[in-house]
Amino acid sequence: MSNPPLSSVLALLRAHARIEEQFGNALGSIHGLALKELLLLMHLSAAPKLRLSRIDLAKRLHVSASTVTRMTQPLEKLGMVGRQADPRDARLAYVVLTAAGQRLAKDARATLERSSEALFRDRWTKPEIATLAGLLGRLTAGLPGELV
Repeated sequence: MSNPPLSSVLALLRAHARIEEQFGNALGSIHGLALKELLLLMHLSAAPKLRLSRIDLAKRLHVSASTVTRMTQPLEKLGMVGRQADPRDARLAYVVLTAAGQRLAKDARATLERSSEALFRDRWTKPEIATLAGLLGRLTAGLPGELV
């Protein structure tokens, strides 16, 4: 029995796993980053003042705030991110992208772009890739954290 919605979701999950493994391996071997760590750095790069709260990062990355804390600790030790207290609210702290983090994010994003191009090369035409981007964009419309 055919079930196109289920088949689509299962295909998306397989594609996600393949992309995460393939891109994660490339980012790890070249830059020492996991894919989610790069996404975290990219979100900070796109944020006003290069900073976001852990809660905002968690929403954008679709993870828990405690996961963001675990992700940022090694990045902080490496000097890629820092912490910044909110002067008006002592309960609120920001994760801030450092200059070194900005350079790493830029370099790793270039690797991600090359990996993305290689993924589709010889498989799909540019119009097909644009159609896929549009369809997936409709699926994720309204979710926080769009990066382009």
